[in-house]
Amino acid sequence: MKMLLRNPGRRLRYQIFDISKRLSSWSDGSSFGSDGKVVLFGDGSYQGNSRMNDRARTVVDDVYNILHAGPWGPDVENALSSLDGMPQPGLVIGVLRRLKDVNLAINYFRWVERKTDQAHSLEAYNSLLTVMAVSKNFEPLEEILGEMSLAGIGPTNNTCIELVVSCVKSKMLREAFDIIQTMRKFKFRPAFTAYTTLIGALATVRESNLMLNLFHQMQELGYEVSVHLFTTLIRVFAREGRVDDALFLLDEMKNNAFSVDIVLYNVCIDCFGKVGKVDMAWKFFHEMKAQGVAPDDVTYTSMIGVLCKSKRLEEAVAMFEQMDRNREVPCAYAYNTMIMGYGSVGKFDEAFSLFERLKQKGCIPSVIAYNSLLTCLGKKGRVTEAMKTFEAMKKDARPNNTTYNVLIDMLCKAGNFEDALKYRDAMKEAGLFPNVMTVNIMVDRLCKAQKLDEAFSIFEGMDHKTCTPDAVTFCSLIDGLGKNGRVDDAYKFYEKMLDTDQIPNAILYTSLIRNFFKQGRKEDGHKIYKEMVQRGCSPDLMLLNTYMDCVFKAGETEKGRALFEEIKAHGFVPDVQSYSILIHGLVKAGFAHETDQLFYAMKKQGCVLDTRAYNTVVDGFCKSGKVNKAYQLLEEMKTKGHYPTVVTYGSVIDGLAKIDRLDEAYMLFEEAKSKGIELNTVIYSSLIDGFGKVGRIDEAYLIMEELMQKGLTPNAYTWNCLLDALVKAEEISEAFVCFQSMKDLKCTPNHVTYSIIINGLCRVRKFNKAFVFWQEMQKQGFKPNTITYTTMIAGLAKAGNITEANGLFERFKENGGVPDSACYNAMMEGLSNAKRAMDAYTLFEETRRKGFNIHTKTCVILLDALHKAECLEQAAIVGAVLRETAKSQHAARSW
Repeated sequence: MKMLLRNPGRRLRYQIFDISKRLSSWSDGSSFGSDGKVVLFGDGSYQGNSRMNDRARTVVDDVYNILHAGPWGPDVENALSSLDGMPQPGLVIGVLRRLKDVNLAINYFRWVERKTDQAHSLEAYNSLLTVMAVSKNFEPLEEILGEMSLAGIGPTNNTCIELVVSCVKSKMLREAFDIIQTMRKFKFRPAFTAYTTLIGALATVRESNLMLNLFHQMQELGYEVSVHLFTTLIRVFAREGRVDDALFLLDEMKNNAFSVDIVLYNVCIDCFGKVGKVDMAWKFFHEMKAQGVAPDDVTYTSMIGVLCKSKRLEEAVAMFEQMDRNREVPCAYAYNTMIMGYGSVGKFDEAFSLFERLKQKGCIPSVIAYNSLLTCLGKKGRVTEAMKTFEAMKKDARPNNTTYNVLIDMLCKAGNFEDALKYRDAMKEAGLFPNVMTVNIMVDRLCKAQKLDEAFSIFEGMDHKTCTPDAVTFCSLIDGLGKNGRVDDAYKFYEKMLDTDQIPNAILYTSLIRNFFKQGRKEDGHKIYKEMVQRGCSPDLMLLNTYMDCVFKAGETEKGRALFEEIKAHGFVPDVQSYSILIHGLVKAGFAHETDQLFYAMKKQGCVLDTRAYNTVVDGFCKSGKVNKAYQLLEEMKTKGHYPTVVTYGSVIDGLAKIDRLDEAYMLFEEAKSKGIELNTVIYSSLIDGFGKVGRIDEAYLIMEELMQKGLTPNAYTWNCLLDALVKAEEISEAFVCFQSMKDLKCTPNHVTYSIIINGLCRVRKFNKAFVFWQEMQKQGFKPNTITYTTMIAGLAKAGNITEANGLFERFKENGGVPDSACYNAMMEGLSNAKRAMDAYTLFEETRRKGFNIHTKTCVILLDALHKAECLEQAAIVGAVLRETAKSQHAARSW
């Protein structure tokens, strides 16, 4: 027996011998065809009496067993031939209806074709399509439908419905859509129910374009579409905010002589209102009354909810009172909606009063009413009152999962995680099981409180039999890890999520991209975006905005520009945030001059600017020198109801200060203080810098004094502004006092500070002291810049320390520095004065090769040194250059 099991061929032969014996033992052949084969009806049922049916069923079972005895091959084909030399249609249908493997069914189907040399019947083809529906393997569908089309037969309505329903049950909606499109390709007429079933399924996932495509196909095929079908489509389009498409369908329905019923009116009011089209909702409300359709409880409640959501509370209250005025039995749903409306704008007292009014009317508040009240308390953070309400609730209604979730969320927000855990346990004691929403609330709040260990403890403690983590659970944990800098752990957890067959969404990818960029790992951030695209996850506008912001902050300006264009390529319209990110990124990269063009593009598109957008544009205008426009925009902010912030005032004050409009800057500074805006060190520094640059030192000092009196700490930039003003005024002693104060206040001087001090000392010809600061600067680990090098080299050369100056000059070039014209001229003068005429002449030639300007004074000093050193040939060249310089200067003056 073991040997038989090991050898499929021998096993098949054994089965054939057994089946043949049973076939030969049948004495009554009336259940077979003329050639002795079994005959079945077209629907697969067996002809004849019970005994004959049993025999026919046995033959089907025997064929089925042969097909499953081993892989398809010659042995199986021989076994089938031995059993049933010329299969009849009834047998084929019966076998196909038993099979669940499409590939096996196809192999048998083709074998029968070869064996009989005849085309299959309609029933056989439909049975094969049924196998595809059962196995959900539609790979051979197009080939089979093509054959059916050539044979002049088609799928039955039941088969078509079965194919579509099979996909819908498995949430394979795209495959179901493709099945219908394949049928249409071969001019078949898919069943009416197949269309309506798929449209209904697509409505749940809001695939409006696919729904509309199917709807139009139904009309083309002559199917009579119903009001219910129009309602389904209008609901989805309205919820997606595609108002024009929804209204077009509504008009089409009216043109087809359909009457709009109350269900459709309610759908329009609810859906249009929820996407912010309140006036449109009002229009439908008034229209239905004009058409003689009386609003019902759903109508009023929907309208009240829409008005509450849009913060039009007075209108909502008026409608509620109109509805409730003459009612003996109050509408609990309307009361709940109104309670939530009061809660959304923080009017808890009114919400509580309405709750009490419901009780006074003889209604026992439902769990929904209590949950609405608890939600209001939660938004106000009134935890103690919520706990009392919860205890009172137990007398009237049994708390449900939502009740506990609201309480747990409230406690977590307040940081009372221990109490939240107690309520979770109480939930279990009450016979309720914490659902994934409960877990998500606790995990999310713990992650935001940076209590990752506790969050993971709750995650690990989930009972996966009753509560399975979803995409939100994983997203909260991944985001929590990323925000705490543990991006590698976040990515590992993302991989764990993929292992559980959870599908990551755009929110999760947004978190990963943002956190990788924040950690300076921009390449990994780019890889995450590419991986998202490869996995077929479509980015949303928030993800693209976040990605663009990260890219600009990483210094990839051109990539940032490209991402702005990619937003449009994905079919999105850039919003005010998109433009704000683009303008801010370009301003930071030195392209402030583009602000004007982008600002008008944003206005033309109809973007409504928020405070952040105003601040970004104002800053761009100021950085590009268009301060008047920035000032106008600041005034526009006030008229539009946006209050200028410290950022707004700071940008305009800095812009005015930089173009020496200091009195206006100071007036704006005083205005900001009068409005109670907390000014920061940056604004004070802008004024100190502005006053200092025009020599108004006393006013700069007064600003510095006010800054300190306000309890603010001047930073290195603030001190540098004041030091630079003192140095330019050649008040070196005062500059040293300021420098010492800076160090006394624990503000560490930077390389700019030392450069200012060195420059100031060189201006008053205290070169040796400047060199001391030069050495101190290097001891502090600061690398001098070109200006500092030039200043120091010129100072040493003028002081006669030409050896140190020359050594510094050479070191500067060796370290990759590029000396400028001033540096070369200072060195030439120093070397000439030190009687090193030929060294000076060598630099003279180098300066000419580099195309730098040689000062007339430098040429005169070098010429004199060359004459004294009797370098006549070199002197002649310098003299010629000096004459040419004089001629060009004379020509320029004459012109």
